[in-house]
Amino acid sequence: MHEGDRRSWLRGAEPPGWVRAMPVVLLAGVCVAALVSPDPLDIGFLLGAIPPLAVLSYGPLATAVLGGLVVVVLNVPALRLNNPGNTDLLTVVFVAALSVLVSFVRSRRDAQLVTERAVAEAAQRAVAPPLPERVAGVRCAGLYRAAQSGTLVGGDFFDVREGPCGVRAVMGDVQGHGLSAVATVASLLGAFREAVLDRPDPESVAARLDRRLVVDSAAVRHSELFATAVVLEFGAGSTAVRIVACGQAGPVLLRDGRAVELDVPVGTPLGIGLSDASPPTGVSVSLRPGDRLFLASDGVWEARNADGAFYPLLDRIAGFAGDLPELVERVWADLVRFAPDLQDDVTMLVLAPAPPEPR
Repeated sequence: MHEGDRRSWLRGAEPPGWVRAMPVVLLAGVCVAALVSPDPLDIGFLLGAIPPLAVLSYGPLATAVLGGLVVVVLNVPALRLNNPGNTDLLTVVFVAALSVLVSFVRSRRDAQLVTERAVAEAAQRAVAPPLPERVAGVRCAGLYRAAQSGTLVGGDFFDVREGPCGVRAVMGDVQGHGLSAVATVASLLGAFREAVLDRPDPESVAARLDRRLVVDSAAVRHSELFATAVVLEFGAGSTAVRIVACGQAGPVLLRDGRAVELDVPVGTPLGIGLSDASPPTGVSVSLRPGDRLFLASDGVWEARNADGAFYPLLDRIAGFAGDLPELVERVWADLVRFAPDLQDDVTMLVLAPAPPEPR
């Protein structure tokens, strides 16, 4: 899954260069202005802003150095910065000392946040590792953008695995989104990876996922846990795919420059517990060289622009060329232009038969 790191420098990212340059530029600007002016300038008060500005991007040592330079500059006779009195100097020294303290606290917190973020990313990647470019005879590309900024896993999930019966893929959407849905995503992905190894067909894989959610729901009082998903199985040579849809529409077939939504029976969502009474039904679709299967979550299908219009995926995607990773990036860029204020997790998965690997 690609990480959509949408952090700004106000949310933990490194400050931009102009923020780091502000204290130095301000100090240099005041000195130059005072030297070139024929008359004394009453601009010494501007130097008092330098230590607080340094806190935004510098550590305590650099902040202390800049604060010391401010005190020195205020006392240089040649600059004639209105001859600050003792009270003014003490105020500047106090602000500088306070800025050093704040910088020390900020630096410690930043270091702790970096450590916590690294641990969180490692845990989330363990749940949903990056998708390989090829799994046996199937090429694949995925894109994930969580609705909750700064997270790698939310309410959507996908995976592609090879097993004794061929290559199987899943893409789904659990109830809710963001970090509250991560536990359910981890449970479903674990069940899918196990089912790939011992279930004879994609219908039984879907039934296994349904049972997993039913068991999880039984352990939670008043739980209404459910998920929608599409399970696919590629046969030998990847010349056909069997598709099982559980509460979610099937994939879009991209063939010869056209985009067609496949007519797949949509069964009940996972977690309802109806897999025994009403087992999921799949359909088989023949594939040709060059075919691509495009799966998208509700975050794509139900995205709306400012006028309330839905994103026209079928009309747009037919005109996007390029390889699989390029395709998902183009759809993502177009989606963001169409609906900048996305409120749901966005997931895309593209699968295509791959030519035999050279021996």
